[in-house]
Amino acid sequence: MVKIGKKKKSDALYRAILRLRDEDECYDFFQDLCTVSELRSMEQRFEVAMLLNEGMIYNEILERTGASSATISRVNRSLSYGTGAYNRLFDEIRAEREAAEAADTDENA
Repeated sequence: MVKIGKKKKSDALYRAILRLRDEDECYDFFQDLCTVSELRSMEQRFEVAMLLNEGMIYNEILERTGASSATISRVNRSLSYGTGAYNRLFDEIRAEREAAEAADTDENA
């Protein structure tokens, strides 16, 4: 997969994103930065990535999300041959979920 080269201009955007403190700030920032269509596309691609990561097949994803087969295929290529960012994020989410479940189990014991 082709990586986008780092440029001074794009570094500023990513540093700005890292400064966002919570979900509300993130939501507001992306509302200002992106069109509704751009946001929906990113949200759809992320949902497709999560479903592929969970083992769901193309036809089920297509039905559930309305994503085109081209979008599903492109996201799948990113999962398989990309930078690994999706997988690192999914690993972190999974670890947080497991820690929360373990804490709930300890509280209920």
